[in-house]
Amino acid sequence: MKLSPTYKMPFKRRRLGKTDYKKRLKLLLSKKPRLVVRKSLKYIRAQIIEFAKEGDKTLASSSSQELKKFGWRFAFDNLPSAYLTGLLIGKKALEKGIKEAVLDLGLYPSTKGSRIYATVKGAIDAGLNVAVSEEVLPSKERIRGLHIASLGKFKDLPEEFERIKQKILGERNA
Repeated sequence: MKLSPTYKMPFKRRRLGKTDYKKRLKLLLSKKPRLVVRKSLKYIRAQIIEFAKEGDKTLASSSSQELKKFGWRFAFDNLPSAYLTGLLIGKKALEKGIKEAVLDLGLYPSTKGSRIYATVKGAIDAGLNVAVSEEVLPSKERIRGLHIASLGKFKDLPEEFERIKQKILGERNA
């Protein structure tokens, strides 16, 4: 890989395409905790992470898998579950005294109305202050799952969504 004596080898995470260090530095200069949202093929994960010299510290973490204990019986990677995961991370952050965070998209492209922004909308609705434009957040119909229910197979999704949303918010207020 090294081509000449003056060639400077890039960091390993940069070579593997896992980290954009220029973007990371800009986020760290804000000196605020980061709301990190990551998606896999089956789940959505959200974490509140704070920079430390010895390594980043995870202050709060939430996964769409946690929705099982609230009675969620639908997919864990769709827009409604992403919103509910955002509600969970917002609730956990407020319990730990974190009032604001800056969004860390990682290497994902910023797509209007995506699952990442549904998670951010959930965190905002839980009371966490995240600076993001209202234009990129998904519509209320899509967050409630009406676009999925219109397919016919999951007609009770919007009612189930509202029930679980109240369960999550009710526990925070109790």
